[in-house]
Amino acid sequence: MFAIIADIHGNLPALKAVLQAIDQLGVKRIFCLGDMIGIGPDSNEVLDMLFSRDDISMVTGNHDEAVLALLHGEDYPTSHSNVRNHHEWIASRIDASFIGKLKRLPRVIELTQDNIEILMTHYHINQEKLYEHISKDPFSSIVEPSLDNLSKLFADRQENLICFGHHHPVHYVNHRSRTYVNPGSLGCNDKPTARYVLVHIAGNQSKIELNEVSYDNTDFLKSYSRLKVPDREFILKVFHVGQLG
Repeated sequence: MFAIIADIHGNLPALKAVLQAIDQLGVKRIFCLGDMIGIGPDSNEVLDMLFSRDDISMVTGNHDEAVLALLHGEDYPTSHSNVRNHHEWIASRIDASFIGKLKRLPRVIELTQDNIEILMTHYHINQEKLYEHISKDPFSSIVEPSLDNLSKLFADRQENLICFGHHHPVHYVNHRSRTYVNPGSLGCNDKPTARYVLVHIAGNQSKIELNEVSYDNTDFLKSYSRLKVPDREFILKVFHVGQLG
């Protein structure tokens, strides 16, 4: 059994709640599918919690890589220009000790457990774009989570279990010998719950368990104003759906 989390987006109390729940279940391995930072203000605290553990494997997401581009003085993706001020604020606060660690993270993790081939990635990315800079927008455009759409999107992959994030709603599509699963954003939700997935594999079968854990997000939401997070009104409305009222 292993756990999958995605799109923490700088939300420390949500991450704490999920890791506590996972630890209580005795899970030995956790995969984090990108966008650890951006949107929420707790970048350093989230990265410290993730990098301090040896049971978590991570891939990078578009927010992580866009912030890294700013930190390294590299081209910034024009597709993200509407959040550049926010990313610059995140970059200005990030602890330098995490920069190299983020830079070394891969975009995909491929593994086999029993007879199941597994892909872990932030979102679909064509093989020829796997090493393209984030300014080139290498990640594919988001599709709605239907069997037809996901089958076409990942047609170039051979794995039986495709695990990804990026699109914040939960996805779970199982068809014949292939399963697509997105645990949903851990840190961005319309209610104070944080989502994660447990995967049980036995022989050539995988069982997906969708989970969520409740937590108190009151102080976290208030911190947007306290810290004067850029674009906070938009973020609270869109990514936390006006939970402050």
